[in-house]
Amino acid sequence: MADTNNTSEEALNEHDATQEENSADTQQTETAGDNAQDQLAAEKDRYIRLFAEFENYKKRTTKEKMEFFQYANQEMMIAMLDVLDDFERALKEIAKNGNEADLKGVELIYQKFKNKLADKGLKPIEVQPGDKFDVDFHEAVTQIPAPTEDLKGKIVDVIETGYQLAERVIRFAKVVTGS
Repeated sequence: MADTNNTSEEALNEHDATQEENSADTQQTETAGDNAQDQLAAEKDRYIRLFAEFENYKKRTTKEKMEFFQYANQEMMIAMLDVLDDFERALKEIAKNGNEADLKGVELIYQKFKNKLADKGLKPIEVQPGDKFDVDFHEAVTQIPAPTEDLKGKIVDVIETGYQLAERVIRFAKVVTGS
């Protein structure tokens, strides 16, 4: 009987040891499962961040490319402004002293030139005497005593037309302000 007790005791001990091993294996499996879930979540988060960063990169480079094409001819436009100013001065002089046929011919060339520049994105900054002075669009060449009280701090005269290329000011309007 002692042998039977020992055998059943050994069987119970073996059974308990097996249960402990199964319990330890289950804990290891759960721990490994948790680690795998954590790793999966971390990699998924990393992937989403990387994807978002790449999308932002694509948008940024597309915007930069569009700006490059939009302002690529800025240097040429600035050089052409001198020619445009010369045309305006020539028109004024021909209107004073020249004949009507010369004036019409120069006006046609001037309008065609001006329209071609406008097609490429050049637009004049509209400034009138009496407008409020704005440093974002105007450059004050000088200040004079205001002829009337309502012209104090405002534009009295426009010396040179300003221009924008798309939304960027490439030449400020040169103005005289009242003090």
